[in-house]
Amino acid sequence: MFNKEKSTRCIQTKLTEVKQVRMPDNQQERPEYKGWIVGFTDGEGCFSASVFRNKTSKLGWQIFPEFVLTQGISSRSALEEVQTFFGCGMIYINRRKDNHREDLLRFCVRARKDLIERIIPFFEEHPLRTKKQHDFELFKKVVHMMDRKIHLTQTGFDQVKEIVSQMNQ
Repeated sequence: MFNKEKSTRCIQTKLTEVKQVRMPDNQQERPEYKGWIVGFTDGEGCFSASVFRNKTSKLGWQIFPEFVLTQGISSRSALEEVQTFFGCGMIYINRRKDNHREDLLRFCVRARKDLIERIIPFFEEHPLRTKKQHDFELFKKVVHMMDRKIHLTQTGFDQVKEIVSQMNQ
């Protein structure tokens, strides 16, 4: 039973007892909204870490972790909703169209602090349902190793590089 005026739901706890439970007023607090984000990520998301040359870094290489969701430009509002939900990240235009009829947009979270404090805890609490969960676990391992500065030694860098090589296959 649902009472729209008070945004409450009546739940029968026993055969004779009925309790009113307050439902979230904010759409982003609703369990189905979080499920939408999980499904959206399962279908259109990517957890990745790139390794590329950087002469100014200690070992001459840099590791670049990021969480990305991609959509056609006509679905910008979906990416904006996710950006608002997480309270971080940027939306970039990707002019490469490939087999699409429109430009693509990428919602990207690259700041390690945001990955550690927002993205990783969300997907730990709300696991993905596809193979992407495995990529997330590897991604999480890389980000945490970087946070502990393990990647700044040659041995640690080699360990991170090995983990990165197993992602998104």
